[in-house]
Amino acid sequence: MPDEPWPWREANRACWDERTPIHVASDFYDVDGFVEGRSTLLPFEPGELGSVDGCSLVHLQCHFGLDTLSWARHGAVVTGLDFSAPAVAEAARLAERIGVEARFVEADVYDAPAALGRTYDVVYTGRGAFNWLPDMGRWAEVVAELLAPAGRCYIVEFHPLTWIFGDDNLDVVYPYFWGTEPFVDDEDESDYADPAARLVNSTTYEWNHPLGEVVTALVTAGLELRFLHEFDEISFQRFSFLERLPGPRRRYGFPTSVPSLPLEYSLLAVKPAAGAAR
Repeated sequence: MPDEPWPWREANRACWDERTPIHVASDFYDVDGFVEGRSTLLPFEPGELGSVDGCSLVHLQCHFGLDTLSWARHGAVVTGLDFSAPAVAEAARLAERIGVEARFVEADVYDAPAALGRTYDVVYTGRGAFNWLPDMGRWAEVVAELLAPAGRCYIVEFHPLTWIFGDDNLDVVYPYFWGTEPFVDDEDESDYADPAARLVNSTTYEWNHPLGEVVTALVTAGLELRFLHEFDEISFQRFSFLERLPGPRRRYGFPTSVPSLPLEYSLLAVKPAAGAAR
């Protein structure tokens, strides 16, 4: 990538390096529950992606590997990639702790093809990844490079519409079409997994990527869209008025008094098979 005018990579990495031990120890991530067998995948994910038994799967921006290792429990041969050294180290320790063979690589997502040196049957990205990326076009090119012919790209992400509103109401505060300039958050020192924690490296650089931008980037990179699903549930309390939904998973939705909006989405795109007509 060309040099950027913002120190986004260094600032974001420092923040995630500091967050990692907080997250490992937090009730939010519930590592002990995961070790005992809890999956961090949403209930619909295995069905939407389809069988991964024996498939090679790379999870980009994997943090400390909970989703990555959840896919391993579904039979995938997994690799996780993240730019945070503490997160990669914790992921490797966790894999050893639960007795799952997995590869974890420290690298920036834009450098993934060179860092990984191979292709995969599945490229996966989970919730809370895209807002840290300035360039979706380059990201989609990375995905296309990493996918083997007929390989699947599966995304589950927070819906970009949620980021235009304030935290306590549905007043529009931020633009949907954000542009190339990042949102610089240098005021909030708390952490979403442990609000009592105070971060020293709290300044972050983030971007909002509309759905059209994501889909167009993937199609431009040569992938074929199979589906795009939107959901009126989310895995954290994005707005203060969202209500905890019944069930063992931490999921939130709108009260009946508030018209629903999309909160998360999933997307499946496929790389054409070798020799396939376009």
